[in-house]
Amino acid sequence: MHSRRLRSALVAVCALAAVSLAGAAPAAAHPSPPVRAAAVAPGLTPLTDLFAERLLVADKVAAAKYGTDKPIDDPVRERQILDDVAARAAGLGLDPAAVQAVFRDQIEANKLVQRGLYARWDAHPEERPTERPDLVKEVRPVLDRITTELLDALKDTQRLRTSPSCEPRLGLAAVRSAYGHELDAPHLEGLVRALPSVCAD
Repeated sequence: MHSRRLRSALVAVCALAAVSLAGAAPAAAHPSPPVRAAAVAPGLTPLTDLFAERLLVADKVAAAKYGTDKPIDDPVRERQILDDVAARAAGLGLDPAAVQAVFRDQIEANKLVQRGLYARWDAHPEERPTERPDLVKEVRPVLDRITTELLDALKDTQRLRTSPSCEPRLGLAAVRSAYGHELDAPHLEGLVRALPSVCAD
């Protein structure tokens, strides 16, 4: 789905959400678990909830890499992820290329959040992370679990994603997930970036 109209609408809605949440602490600072929109609304919210959850993990990825020689872009790791989900998609009866497109968007959205956090930490040293998470032991297991759940959600929402109502449903789901996870501006921008390939053309 490459609809400029949907993207523009989502940007506007997310901007309003950012204004509403402007007084809240950064997303990663909330200790209480987020309220999943899928728990109260059917449709595509299982996907957008997982997108939001994955974006919040970007905080730990950024904290692990910030101030080190590890780059935000990791083409080798990204290719491993895309090859893996393509192989698993075939076993679920999904189009491997379409699934790769969705996950490519998740990767780019995650990197967008990381760059936003880097810029924030450069400008405000007092907000820099004080702990460095272990990417292999702490972060990747969470991402692997989300990957599995995303594949299942893509299978479960296959009919909706190919329906004419996909775009408005996706927009509504994204807004609900943004509020449920209390996403701040960088994470809202990431959520918008995560959506383009969800609905079939």
